[in-house]
Amino acid sequence: MSPEPEAFVAARIGKPHGLRGEVTVQVHTDDPEGRFVVGAVFETEPTERGPLTLRSVRVHQGVYLLGFEGHADRNAAEALRGTRLLVAEEDESDDDAWREEDLLGFEVVLPDGSPIGTVSGLHVRPVQDLLAVRTDRGEVLVPFVDELVPEVDEEQRRVVVDPPPGLLELGEDA
Repeated sequence: MSPEPEAFVAARIGKPHGLRGEVTVQVHTDDPEGRFVVGAVFETEPTERGPLTLRSVRVHQGVYLLGFEGHADRNAAEALRGTRLLVAEEDESDDDAWREEDLLGFEVVLPDGSPIGTVSGLHVRPVQDLLAVRTDRGEVLVPFVDELVPEVDEEQRRVVVDPPPGLLELGEDA
């Protein structure tokens, strides 16, 4: 018997949307169109909430709304809040893609080595991903593009960011 392939989080279920059992999801895959197809089956974390079979998919104002078989009303959808949808590691097609769990807790520094904070999240978006950085003044979202994030050092658990003037101040708590 071969060991189970490792899984990664493809999405995290958020709040219910509407009355027909749809939920919002925070997407953690760079291929949502390929992952979220009607009939797809997801293992879950916690495991007792799954597996979940996708019955509907749509995007509303840039947010993915998913419906699952057996969860046809708002109360059933609410029971899924916080559930993580898992995909087998071998199914992930883009080996160059960063996943949130790869980067959480990495130190974030400027090109000169000055510390800024730590990685607190990765928001996967259709156009470009956003790196969430927790600073001593709040959270800052940095577009995860080569020009602004020129280096990710897995060995040293460090991310170098080269932000334009004013970007880091956008995250200051009021």
